[in-house]
Amino acid sequence: MRVLVCIPCLLTGGTEIQTLSLVEALVLAGHRVDVACYFEWADAMVARYERARARVHLLSSESRRPVGVWATVRLLWRGLGRVVREVRPDVAHVQYMAPGALPILVLRALGVRRIVATAHTAGDIYSRTGLRVLRWLNRRVLRGFQCITLVAERSFFGDAQLFGDGVRLRKHGNHFTIYNNIPSYISLLEGGRNRGDVVTVGVVSRLESIKGMDLVVPAMARVFAAADAAGVGCRLLVVGDGNQRGPMERQASELGVSDRVEFAGRRGQDELQSFYDRIDVLLMPSRSEGFGLTAVEGMARGCVPVVADVGGLPEVVCDEESGLLHERESVGSLARQVERVVCDAGLWARLSAGALERAACFGLEAYRGQIADWYKLINL
Repeated sequence: MRVLVCIPCLLTGGTEIQTLSLVEALVLAGHRVDVACYFEWADAMVARYERARARVHLLSSESRRPVGVWATVRLLWRGLGRVVREVRPDVAHVQYMAPGALPILVLRALGVRRIVATAHTAGDIYSRTGLRVLRWLNRRVLRGFQCITLVAERSFFGDAQLFGDGVRLRKHGNHFTIYNNIPSYISLLEGGRNRGDVVTVGVVSRLESIKGMDLVVPAMARVFAAADAAGVGCRLLVVGDGNQRGPMERQASELGVSDRVEFAGRRGQDELQSFYDRIDVLLMPSRSEGFGLTAVEGMARGCVPVVADVGGLPEVVCDEESGLLHERESVGSLARQVERVVCDAGLWARLSAGALERAACFGLEAYRGQIADWYKLINL
């Protein structure tokens, strides 16, 4: 089939990485894939999609997002119209649901009959009106609506099911969950791992408030004190950059822990595996998280995740089995959970083994098989 994948941006975020996995899965299944990017893009990410044998169409030649609804509609109508006439897609696959339902409506108005969608977030970011519109589109227009966790699917539709054997597609109104996969730049560690004499607690994240970065250093100051009392060496490694870096550095200075915190800055994806291999305990104190790809990446390398009890994280990280959950926005709860796993080597070893076992559930081959099976049903 000729598949047109539609996405707002081609920058360096998790949505773009997961959509790249979708493109690779479709190409391996024998489909011809074109990608339409509406707004911002980066040369490096465009090149990665092209290396995956997708043709990329950039609707905004200047890598800009238009201002206002009508300017957005004009860009989508003209740009997608040009691409649809050239590609003549059998299926259009809309990613992320931004800007809202406009791409779906435009594609249908342009005559595309088979449209599917993937939401990379939970439904709680939409207004009640927005959710009603998406549900109506799913009943009347879409051939399938994929969510990335069961909790996200329930937030959109009230019920949820994993895609698998026995799923049959009706003409419209289908929705299900296909989990994200471990990206190809991370391999699943074989044989387990041991932690060093000094326990490294790590963050691999955009350093933004939505990721809970303002909680990390205050919590770690408490962890350092508990580790010192227990005779355990401990340090903090921060990989990433963003508007919270300066405040985090000031927190470390004010709390007297600067000498135990390393800021590694933003790193390329080809470097991330080596950083995960340095991290024993991986923190994700997010305020919102659709899936939690960083947790899966870290678990694949044997890191023990300590994550906020929000969004898809409790579904990805099984509490007390493959990691620990902490209360949302609570420095105290975050510190207590990290203290437990830092100061108890036996607990760390058990959770690290559980993390590796859980990460295997998100393998790339399983994801590719599910996408291939879904597209077979679309083609019936």
